[in-house]
Amino acid sequence: MSSRKRGPPGDNGDQDAPRAARRQLRAHGKGHVAALLLARGGSKGIPLKNIKMLAGVPLLGWCVRAAVDSDMFDSVWVSTDHDEIEKVAIAWGAKVHRRSVEVSRDTSTSLETIQEFARMNPEVDVICNIQATSPCLHPFHLREALEMITLQGFDSVFSVVRRHHFRWKEVKKGSGELTEPLNLDPANRPRRQDWDGELCENGSFYFTTRDLVNGGILQGGKVAYYEMMPEYSVDIDVDIDWPVAEQRVRRYGYFGRASPEVVRLMFCSVSGCLTDGRIFLSVSGEEMVSINSRDTEGIRMLQREEMEVVLLTSSADPVAQSLADKLAKRTGCQVVQVSEEPLNDLKPLLEQRRLEWKDVAYLGKEKQDVVCLSLAGLSAVPNDGLPVAKNAAEYTCRSVGGMGAVREFAEHILLLKEKAKAQKDQQRINRHDF
Repeated sequence: MSSRKRGPPGDNGDQDAPRAARRQLRAHGKGHVAALLLARGGSKGIPLKNIKMLAGVPLLGWCVRAAVDSDMFDSVWVSTDHDEIEKVAIAWGAKVHRRSVEVSRDTSTSLETIQEFARMNPEVDVICNIQATSPCLHPFHLREALEMITLQGFDSVFSVVRRHHFRWKEVKKGSGELTEPLNLDPANRPRRQDWDGELCENGSFYFTTRDLVNGGILQGGKVAYYEMMPEYSVDIDVDIDWPVAEQRVRRYGYFGRASPEVVRLMFCSVSGCLTDGRIFLSVSGEEMVSINSRDTEGIRMLQREEMEVVLLTSSADPVAQSLADKLAKRTGCQVVQVSEEPLNDLKPLLEQRRLEWKDVAYLGKEKQDVVCLSLAGLSAVPNDGLPVAKNAAEYTCRSVGGMGAVREFAEHILLLKEKAKAQKDQQRINRHDF
């Protein structure tokens, strides 16, 4: 039995659907639904790959965000044995199951870890094991798959992708055996468009019940698959997978609930973001800063899209008024000095423009930026930002402050705006023309 996938319907989803699904679960005696991501610290292929940055987000963050935003789970967990992975998991909204040494070995299986989680959380009735290395997972995938349990009565549902690969029998060297086809007739090789292909597990997720887990299996009872489109089926095992995955995620990844097309204003810290934080003093006492031309072009890119950019200087690290005037003239931006609590100073600016924080992009890197980074519709931190700031932001730049971080975040904002517009156009075409 299968569930054909639908295109992402805006991914904010019908907010009544999750509540209805939960009612169905409880009606069938399946009260608590938990998402569980397994993220051991001892990855052999790519060390600590679960928290390595992929397109500006920790790899783990992509899947945790999709699970949280699906609104289908009573709890979202990351099972780990590593302190840094725990910090990232909490920052992205997950609870943490500190797995035991017994299930943290190289030889430990996923099933053993899930069984331990089930023993320690007896209230959980349905578990969705999400693979942390599947960064193109969207909330709608999880919603639709869970509905197969809630509305169609399946006991386990797992994700698959359709592959068009001709398979041949493996033979051992020197055995004298001849290979033979496993899924085709060489005399009648089908064209791709004439062959449905085969369904293969892609490992993105496995929904299962506590009873099945306790019985030692993830797929059992009344079983079904959920087919994902190939563009969403991404897995990362070795370094060579990383650049391909990054390009795929930028195009097909889920970037959160924010509607990037409505972002109309960007706040950017001068010290440490637009500049590298250094102030040069001349013999005559003049103050100077260095600004990267790539960053100023990034500001102009946003301005050309009718997006206002406001530069922020800090009272703790003041820039002389004459220098602020030069910055304003060179960039065409208003320059505002903020206190150690920028939120208090920026509220009046938003009120004047009749904007809310969801309409704002924010680039900062210090502890005092954390609240604003958390509130902003889109937020980013240069690569050399403080860990507490990185945990609060949605995007971590590859570039450091003063060396292209502003340009990179500007490109990211414009990419999301373009994606959002394309999705709206696609929905309009689907709705009215077909």
